[in-house]
Amino acid sequence: MNMTQKLIASHLVSGSMQPGEEIAIVIDQTLTQDSTGTMAYLQFEAMGIGKVKTKRSVAYIDHNMLQAGFENADDHKYIATVTKKHGIWFSRPGNGICHQVHLERFSKPGQTLLGSDSHTPTCGGVGMLAIGAGGLDVAVAMGGGAYHVLMPKVCRVWLEGSLSPMVSAKDIILEVLRRLSVKGGVGRVMEYAGPGVETLSVPERATIANMGAELGATTSVFPSDEVTRQFFEAQGRPGDWSPLAPDADAQYDETVTIDLSSLVPLAACPHSPDNVSTVGSLAGTKVDQVCIGSCTNSSFADMMKVAEILKGHTVAENVSLVISPGSRQVLTMLAQNGALATMVAAGARILESACGPCIGMGQAPATDAVSLRTFNRNFCGRSGTASAKVYLVSPETAAVSAITGVVTDPQTLPVAPPTLRPPKFFVNDNMVAAPAQEGEQVEVVRGPNIKPFPAGAPMGEQIKGEVLIKVEDNITTDHIMPSTAALLPYRSNIPHLANYCLTPCDPDFPARAKQKGGGFIVGGANYGQGSSREHAALAPLYLGVKGVLAKSFARIHAANLINNGILPLVFENEADYDALSLGDALTVDNAREQVRAAVSGAPVVVSAPGGKKILTRLEISQRQADMLLAGGLLNATKEGVNKNA
Repeated sequence: MNMTQKLIASHLVSGSMQPGEEIAIVIDQTLTQDSTGTMAYLQFEAMGIGKVKTKRSVAYIDHNMLQAGFENADDHKYIATVTKKHGIWFSRPGNGICHQVHLERFSKPGQTLLGSDSHTPTCGGVGMLAIGAGGLDVAVAMGGGAYHVLMPKVCRVWLEGSLSPMVSAKDIILEVLRRLSVKGGVGRVMEYAGPGVETLSVPERATIANMGAELGATTSVFPSDEVTRQFFEAQGRPGDWSPLAPDADAQYDETVTIDLSSLVPLAACPHSPDNVSTVGSLAGTKVDQVCIGSCTNSSFADMMKVAEILKGHTVAENVSLVISPGSRQVLTMLAQNGALATMVAAGARILESACGPCIGMGQAPATDAVSLRTFNRNFCGRSGTASAKVYLVSPETAAVSAITGVVTDPQTLPVAPPTLRPPKFFVNDNMVAAPAQEGEQVEVVRGPNIKPFPAGAPMGEQIKGEVLIKVEDNITTDHIMPSTAALLPYRSNIPHLANYCLTPCDPDFPARAKQKGGGFIVGGANYGQGSSREHAALAPLYLGVKGVLAKSFARIHAANLINNGILPLVFENEADYDALSLGDALTVDNAREQVRAAVSGAPVVVSAPGGKKILTRLEISQRQADMLLAGGLLNATKEGVNKNA
């Protein structure tokens, strides 16, 4: 077996491990963050389960940190109390970014992790099967339910050689994205192997696994080897380490080979992580802002490289440099060894250990600005400034360019800082609150901004409505449900958020959907790429959207649509996309029968104007068909509980 097969086989509940077949796996750990967590916990509460059934579940506060009003603080208080009641550990504000902290303190090779954040695969850097999912899937897993996913293909990424000075792990994953695109990992697990893996530290592996989400991959997996063992030893958790490696005769569906010694510094250009060029080809481009941090590149090793490059220099007059260490552990170590003072002396502005600019929560660039960021996504407008040009780069490229004021190849520096692997990390878990021993005594506090989530209704015999909007390829969840500093505080308030659904594509969409009583969305290829946020399904549900017809879907978003009773229909003939227009009336007759038949591969027929019959694929299992008929996963779960009772 390869590593992916070993991890799945050891957690398999049902299904066949054949690519494309639905499998169910046991989940050992879950994580949530405050942007998606409120919905997940409201859904968990709705299931009526007293205590979580996982080995460990952790709630993090790291996204909605700017408290300009009461909304974010209220959400944090709700999460703090609901987790205390139901057996979930609570990482308090300031403790750090969920993926960085979980890697440091809770990751465990050989276990499964399900998180309500698309970058949960970060922990694949230590040999976990770590998967991002919608909050409802995470709620079910916390309640002891299995997680269902299509058995992925396994793509081996064979790494040879070693990185040249000033070339980093960020450049490795950018090279993978350059070759495969943002759709290249769909239906796949990226499994890293080869002699080059041994040269990479755990934080470097985590950077690569983190950005595997940008490939659309189910997850990414690295071996758990001697490098991993040393990392756990340094974290004071030697007992949590166990080895993981593929068998010598392991088979793979595909292989990509990368010679690390041939790589040069790379950058993802606006506005997609796969729009990759060499930094050298961009040299001389004036830079207005540099942001260093996020769950991708905020480790102690990354920060120390930045400090070493900045030492003795001053940030260019035309550049605003902000740095956000990924965790309190990292921040404390930087403060203790003087690196933090070096950054401040150079002119860097130090942000708290949180997601911050990566999710558009502060530090929006100036109009038409060029911003270099060590983050994982550069979708148009995600920074908070629609006209800004965001480039994704390594910490080395970011730090050097901050000094010169223009895009600069870091290999032009005479000396490269080393990658540090400290023998001992600073450990203090006092900002992680334990759940209550007697949770039933805890009162859950709900602020006025926390509204009930919309629930789907059982499917009728006929589904009909107009085309409410038609959008192009690669529509992201940032398009569907914008994530800005102004909107993030309303993640617990779907009625308010729905007023902004798909407004980056068409400002009139929410009003039109309400006026028409709902209807259909027509999308291009890779519809719903990006974040795991189920708000991108909940807001359309609130607006009465009954189905989405698209050329193809991103994995998590398609699952979120099904979870909420919305049909994700794939055009059999992509020419039918061109034939549809805004306002066209669509009907799915005998809907319940057609959904049942779709399990066996029968097309779902959608009637369009002029008597046209559009054939679509509804790629679902019997379990998902039952969910759609019931009006979503929560309804189906309640039905199952009632039947069992």
